[in-house]
Amino acid sequence: MNRTPSSATLDSLLLPLLGGTLLGISFPTWPSLHLEPLAWVALVPLLLSFEHEERFGPFFRKAWTATLAFCAISLWWVCLATLAGGLLTLFAQSLFSTVPLLLFHLLKRRAGFRFALASLPFLWTGWEWAYLQQDLSLGWLTLGNSQANLLWMVQYADITGVWGVSFWVVAFNVLTLMLIRERARFLPVPAVAAAMALMVAAPLGYAWRAFDGQTRHEGARSARVAMVQPDIDPHEKWGGLGADATMERLFRLTGRSLAADRADLVVWPETAIPFYIRDPDNGLYMGALRRSVEQWGTPLLTGFPDAERGPRAIASAGGGAGLADTGSGRPFAAYNASMLLHPGEAEAQFYRKMRLVPFGERVPYSEYLPWLERMSFSMSGITSWQKGREATVMTVRGSGRGAFRIANIICYESIFPGLVAEFVSRGAQLVTLVTNDGWYGTSYGPWQHAAIGRLRCIENRRAMARCANTGVTLAYDRYGRTLAETPWWKPAVLTVDVPLEEGLSFYTAHPDLFARACLGIGGLLLVAGAARRRSNPKDSRD
Repeated sequence: MNRTPSSATLDSLLLPLLGGTLLGISFPTWPSLHLEPLAWVALVPLLLSFEHEERFGPFFRKAWTATLAFCAISLWWVCLATLAGGLLTLFAQSLFSTVPLLLFHLLKRRAGFRFALASLPFLWTGWEWAYLQQDLSLGWLTLGNSQANLLWMVQYADITGVWGVSFWVVAFNVLTLMLIRERARFLPVPAVAAAMALMVAAPLGYAWRAFDGQTRHEGARSARVAMVQPDIDPHEKWGGLGADATMERLFRLTGRSLAADRADLVVWPETAIPFYIRDPDNGLYMGALRRSVEQWGTPLLTGFPDAERGPRAIASAGGGAGLADTGSGRPFAAYNASMLLHPGEAEAQFYRKMRLVPFGERVPYSEYLPWLERMSFSMSGITSWQKGREATVMTVRGSGRGAFRIANIICYESIFPGLVAEFVSRGAQLVTLVTNDGWYGTSYGPWQHAAIGRLRCIENRRAMARCANTGVTLAYDRYGRTLAETPWWKPAVLTVDVPLEEGLSFYTAHPDLFARACLGIGGLLLVAGAARRRSNPKDSRD
């Protein structure tokens, strides 16, 4: 096929750039802007540019152009916290995002364009899941996350998880391409149109049935949760505000709120206490905290940095660089953690964050190569966080409504479907999320993070109480709908009744089953495609 210079430029640059741009703007931004349906056709320009491309070099340039545009539009706000770390994130994520497209190229060369198209939903979804399992991943841009705010189209995530949504988006793109490439005779047009109509009608029908059953849950037990948004600039918190001013603001906001409106649980955000309050040297602060909890008569869940001292602590944490105390020089393991305190109880309950932001909180695989810690781009005031080991479900007692169990997810962990499902399968009736998105200013990063949390609610059919330092502080129900929220970048306390749920969704009982199936089917298709040879390699419609 002879192409003019203008058509070659369209194929090599404009179509991939258009596809990446459509993907990027389809992801959640500010709540007033809804461009989610663009993801349904975003891959079409890119796939069109691939149709006649046999050479690896030009193919890779097209794929990377698209994924780089996609990542830059979706994740540029990371650079607000750390420019070097943000640029590294965009570079690495865009490269990893090309993997399913490169597998598509392999199948296209060996088995033809049609075979590769039919395989792409399995390859894409299987890769997304596999990529999320290792520490180097930043699974923020899982394609299904683009649909998080489109609640009527994603309720079936309680069966497939977000992976089913990713599969749906890619499959709809493939069908769209088949429809507009009628002359290639991929499939009869009526059959393709009917399949596309079914792909819209089926999720809507499932959602209608799910929402119709909500009356069964209206009488369920609930808990009244007060989420404190102190609105402390994170640079000030870790820089010059000081422990006294930080704690005073938290005490004041909490005390005023509880005096006006009682609650069953108070939640402070991620690292609300920005120092090692459990250290003996900070006993005065720990005592003041316990006395306040006693005075309020209400359990408190708060984020804080935790530490264990000595070489054994480093070893039990799995190794890594660790930290050294500036005074004694003794090594210790530091954790991004949360703590639940009860009035009248000496023992607290603890959870240590298990999934850490690559390079921001911990450099991946530094437990094997400690020198890698020099590549850290810390945003937290503390480097070398260690990984927690147990999905701890906490029990809130002393409430007039009875005891209940919570899963406390810390910030970045909310993008991991399997991790949240593990907490819920262990008995959590409510998901609490503590975070600090203040690093990203008034960009749409915090709103994007909040939107992704909706999918965790739908997958596990659990409500979520989300407490953020500067916002967005809000509560979702089991369908991902907003129960209440408070304005961001303002000191506030949001007190809301959140349902306590029982029972397990199919996804919670069988987490990531759909994604694993896609990975297996994708692997079989790769083997079958590699063993197949087209009769005419130049016929890209094979």
